[in-house]
Amino acid sequence: MDWHQHIHSDPKILVGKPVVRGTRIAVEFLLGLYGAGWTEAQILENYPHLTSEALCAVHACAAESVREKFLSGGFSEQSVQ
Repeated sequence: MDWHQHIHSDPKILVGKPVVRGTRIAVEFLLGLYGAGWTEAQILENYPHLTSEALCAVHACAAESVREKFLSGGFSEQSVQ
């Protein structure tokens, strides 16, 4: 999946945090909902302008971010505790 079709960053929107294109809903916020136990169905019910594809892009974006952080040596045992 090319997550860039659904996620973008603009310094004028949420100080440049990655958001779902066409919204002010941050990737970070959506990942927090998943972390709090929300399901995809619950997110789509509460944010009906989002799509399953956009939520998949959120995960793809996060995975790439983690991968880049790891490869750059940004993760240590202390940073993930």
